[in-house]
Amino acid sequence: MNDTALEQSEESSSSHSSGNIPISIGAMLVTLGVVYGDIGTSPMYVTKALLAGNGGIMSVNEEFILGALSLVIWTVTLLTTVKYVLISLRADNHGEGGIFALYSIVRRGAKWLIVPAMLGGSALLADGVLTPAVTITTAIEGLRTIPEVHAIMGDNQTNVVVITLIIVCLLFLVQRAGTSKIGRAFGPVMTFWFLFLGVSGLLHVLGNPVVIKAFNPIRGIMFLFSPHNHAGIMILGSCFLATTGAEALYSDMGHVGRGNIYATWPFVKICLVLSYLGQGAWLLANAGNADLLSIEDLNPFFQMLPDVVRPFGVVLSTCAAIIASQALITGAFSLVSEASRLDLMPHMQVFYPAETRGQLYIPMVNYVMWVGCIIVVLLFQSSAHMEAAYGLAITITMLCTTLLLFYFLHVIRKVKLAPWIFVVFFVALEGFFFISSLTKFFHGGYFTIILALLIASIMVSWYYGSAVERRQANLLPVRDYLAQLDRLRHDSTYDKLCDNLVYLTNNGRTNYLDRDILYSIFDKHPKRANAYWFVNVKVTDQPHTFEYSVENFGTDYFFRVHLYLGYKVNQRVNAYLRQIVGELSASGELPPQKSDYSVYKTPGPIGSFRFCMVYKTLAPESDVDPRERSAIALKYAIRRHAGSPVQWYGLENSNVIYEYVPLFTKFKAVDHLTRVYPNKK
Repeated sequence: MNDTALEQSEESSSSHSSGNIPISIGAMLVTLGVVYGDIGTSPMYVTKALLAGNGGIMSVNEEFILGALSLVIWTVTLLTTVKYVLISLRADNHGEGGIFALYSIVRRGAKWLIVPAMLGGSALLADGVLTPAVTITTAIEGLRTIPEVHAIMGDNQTNVVVITLIIVCLLFLVQRAGTSKIGRAFGPVMTFWFLFLGVSGLLHVLGNPVVIKAFNPIRGIMFLFSPHNHAGIMILGSCFLATTGAEALYSDMGHVGRGNIYATWPFVKICLVLSYLGQGAWLLANAGNADLLSIEDLNPFFQMLPDVVRPFGVVLSTCAAIIASQALITGAFSLVSEASRLDLMPHMQVFYPAETRGQLYIPMVNYVMWVGCIIVVLLFQSSAHMEAAYGLAITITMLCTTLLLFYFLHVIRKVKLAPWIFVVFFVALEGFFFISSLTKFFHGGYFTIILALLIASIMVSWYYGSAVERRQANLLPVRDYLAQLDRLRHDSTYDKLCDNLVYLTNNGRTNYLDRDILYSIFDKHPKRANAYWFVNVKVTDQPHTFEYSVENFGTDYFFRVHLYLGYKVNQRVNAYLRQIVGELSASGELPPQKSDYSVYKTPGPIGSFRFCMVYKTLAPESDVDPRERSAIALKYAIRRHAGSPVQWYGLENSNVIYEYVPLFTKFKAVDHLTRVYPNKK
């Protein structure tokens, strides 16, 4: 296959949208189970945070309830419905969503777009570590609202921490099963959860329908500057908690498809709004109730449930909290996968447990988030402390997404006026949320900011390290080195290394090879072999592709192999290459590689294999400035911990050579040495 045909094949493959998942009842159930967990559990803690920030139950009055509810309803409407569901979901990269998918669409337009992409992606991943901890802890604390359970657990927070850690560990253990299987299990539970939210809220609304006035946005605006608002503009920080799952909704689009989100969001939003209105109606009915003063950290969501229903509500909320965590975990897998494609993060081993490529599992990400959640639970202990850290980082992500969306609408889609209105409105709105959330910094927000900066530093190091490598990268034409390879394989002054010497390469251009590979063959002590194999693995958008192409350039010793493997196919390069060698030997394209020795009566036609893994290193004499040297050093340090390609490509039991070649950069000039003789010293 020539270079043009290969490029056309890749373009055709990339144009196939892996996210075109048809709308169906089954897919909608998966959507409810995978996408809405985070935003769907917001009613458990939003009203609680609003109440705590305004003086508690004794400060409740109609103006407070209607104003606060209006702010919550319109926050969800503007940020989630308008920005994400109606606008962001249209900006997908072959079915994949999220800030990195959006950046991949616009990145060729301007270099500065990498800044909001890195900041937003880092902040979202950092906040994703906090979500499982805060939602599950909140639900487990709800157990204490049941008298029988409180008698056993007491007020000892250690019991809550232990139960939370057990659930967190179980959650991350089941990720390998894949989001499709998890979604099918969680979907019916989440559907019932939303129905529970809607019905329980509606019953209280019918008893006190005055809360319907909260749909008037003027109520919310006036309340911001009302003396009944004890928190001032900082109340927006609590309101913002109602929409923290919106960015995860966008990131999870590749798992379920845009159409299924469109089909399910109206149902989800109605149920959420009814729950908020119901809690407001309950608070109005119990305003000034002295009996409620004795309840520490009063949560209207649980308290409004009748005593008979409350145990069921607590158990159901715990299940929903687990599913909320799932939404962020699956979103993190998608984000990291997109970041790896953009060369912002190292390549990691990816599994596709389901029949849809968008549903993936990355073990390394799963383990890191697992450890991070455990640290959060042990560090903050209670949900009240975690809520203080929650939401600050995600405001940064939303601001960054707004900037990228503006560029997408204005430059890519070439819309003239609307993008300017969009960016001014949402930057102002999200800027208010960011400023109001800054009060959380010293109360726990510092944790997610530090974590976001740590993730961003990894991205920056990898990005700039890769940029230095790209500057020195050099693809050499294959045909210029065929004669030299032919001479080497017949040069008996060098010991024969093996019959088949194999290199894995990321370069998909058939007629060219990386200079580092040729340097390894010729300059790092010439490697003599009967045949040289240069293998590139291309993962296709189809699940079960088993195809390959071979270009031998008219020789019987040089083979450029492209493996086209479906995303569900185990990448056992060793086994596939042996099959290819056997077929080429049978067709006469490869001379028989006979051996006089074998455990079998008749030796096979295939000889020995050696796989050479080439790694770049930076020599101390390389002439690079300290900033670039640090970036490259950090990139190589990150690469060492990202996993082994030997395992990914099924080479564990193969004969593998690890070889390090210098990063070809300009070397520093050194002073000339003068020779002196021993008798003169």
